[in-house]
Amino acid sequence: MKIAFQMDPISAVDIDADSTFRLAEAAQDRGHDLFYYSPDRLAYAEGQIIATGQDFTVQRVHGAHVQLGPVRRADIADFDTVWLRQDPPFDMHYITSTHLLDRVSGDTLVANDPFWVRNLPEKLMVLDFPDLTPPTMIARDLEMLKDFKARHGDIILKPLYGNGGAGVFRLDANDRNLTSLHELFTGFSREPLIAQKFLPAVSRGDKRIILIDGEPAGAINRVPAEGETRSNMHVGGRPEKTVLTERDREICARIGPVLREKGQIFVGIDVIGDYLTEINVTSPTGLQELERFDGINVADLIWEAIEAKL
Repeated sequence: MKIAFQMDPISAVDIDADSTFRLAEAAQDRGHDLFYYSPDRLAYAEGQIIATGQDFTVQRVHGAHVQLGPVRRADIADFDTVWLRQDPPFDMHYITSTHLLDRVSGDTLVANDPFWVRNLPEKLMVLDFPDLTPPTMIARDLEMLKDFKARHGDIILKPLYGNGGAGVFRLDANDRNLTSLHELFTGFSREPLIAQKFLPAVSRGDKRIILIDGEPAGAINRVPAEGETRSNMHVGGRPEKTVLTERDREICARIGPVLREKGQIFVGIDVIGDYLTEINVTSPTGLQELERFDGINVADLIWEAIEAKL
């Protein structure tokens, strides 16, 4: 197959952790041809969706992990699969790229489906499953956020469209910083904030479960660093081996059919204790860690799902 990757600069990825690198590596092992472009090089041109990028190969060698060919323009419709894999922030730049990829027709499969990536990003899709999630509020209005904190005492406050643990604050019952944080966030962004009741179980870890075409492939546990609330690996969270509990499987059974129906092939959900907190569809991580802990080729399972759809 001919595979295109829409992603952040490939020369800068961590080959020991980056899930997109692992997907490219597995595709190459299966004999597929690879093409790379950054989202700012995607364009609509008189009825065609054109990407300016480079053919490439990868190898698991630090400092020499990618070999890029000459820059060329390619019609996205000529590819069998396009991976939408740039990291958030989920801003208008990101949203515009999903609109352009929506226009790709014919036999090209875009993973994950850009229509539903746009309409059900990580912190919003969970709203469809209120019985699986902790108490949640999405608001820009300060009085609404104050009321939520008054009801629940200990809360997490974070940007609605952030990622990687950036801008995540815990406000316990004695904290007096809600108004100041609201001023800070609303001073540079028009986006709402999301607040959730704090879950003490996070001290034992925030479980990342990877689902492939709606079916759980396995999980890793991300344990916060000492003195931290955030468990994201970007900010020092420690990955460790774990297993799926009965509650985890119950959550996956509820959301899996929805993910499959909406073309979300590679998804990472976050579970703290018994609660679902996020459904990551934009650029989920954790693939390499899961492979190392469980000794399974998760990337190949993803490609098998892609090939079956094609």
